[in-house]
Amino acid sequence: MVSVRYIVHDVTTAVAFYTTSLGFELGQQFGTAMAIVKRGELTLWLAGPGASASRPMPDGRQPEPGGWNRFVIQVDDLTALVDSLRRQGVPFRNEIVKGPGGQQILCEDPSGNVVELFQPA
Repeated sequence: MVSVRYIVHDVTTAVAFYTTSLGFELGQQFGTAMAIVKRGELTLWLAGPGASASRPMPDGRQPEPGGWNRFVIQVDDLTALVDSLRRQGVPFRNEIVKGPGGQQILCEDPSGNVVELFQPA
């Protein structure tokens, strides 16, 4: 099993985004501290401010959302999904990029974590 952990500002908002906008299913939720959502073989752990994963590191650095690491969701109709997400107010970091393997775009969850949406050629 593969799991990815994302640090989020608000677990309830993150769960709503992933389940409503990107087709994940809620597996478990631990109050406002953490939730586990699943889509296919991907398990995503959403760690809020109350989760142990959000505690400061020994050197003082604070885990925070955002950055450029991401997981990829393969879709059949990228344009239709992007149109739907834009109507929901989901922010994007770029426009659809076409390359030899297909096309992709980067959207952000409510905490600024990146999700790549990819349609193969």
